[in-house]
Amino acid sequence: QVLDFGWPDMHTPALEKICSICKAMDTWLSAAAHNVVVLHNKGNRGRLGVVVAAYMHYSNISASADQALDRFAMKRFYEDKVVPVGQPSQKRYIHYFSGLLSGSIKMNNKPLFLHHVIMHGIPNFESKGGCRPFLKIYQAMQPVYTSGI
Repeated sequence: QVLDFGWPDMHTPALEKICSICKAMDTWLSAAAHNVVVLHNKGNRGRLGVVVAAYMHYSNISASADQALDRFAMKRFYEDKVVPVGQPSQKRYIHYFSGLLSGSIKMNNKPLFLHHVIMHGIPNFESKGGCRPFLKIYQAMQPVYTSGI
């Protein structure tokens, strides 16, 4: 059985997608003792780290005694082989997901409207002491607006 849960490169997966991935992994692993999950990623290992870290949180909630033992093996693999989750958005989504599982965070289905963006100070990205910021806004993982560069 092969499932494709891909998402755009350089993005953290949506929380709904993280939930779907974890549920699919747990369902498959619970179906038979010999079932295994193999994760493949074309991008950087941080993306894979998001999925592994999320499942480690998820499996702690839903783990049987056998799955709890497997969780320790997964944790060791994660620490040894997977680059730690490094992008701020990746870390933030792991915390969001953990909060969803614990009930301390609720998903908000209300629309979100961006009215303005405020930058305090001018970042020094160029050697001349300035920057040329631009804004790219996504809705449902599709770009809907890009400001001029």
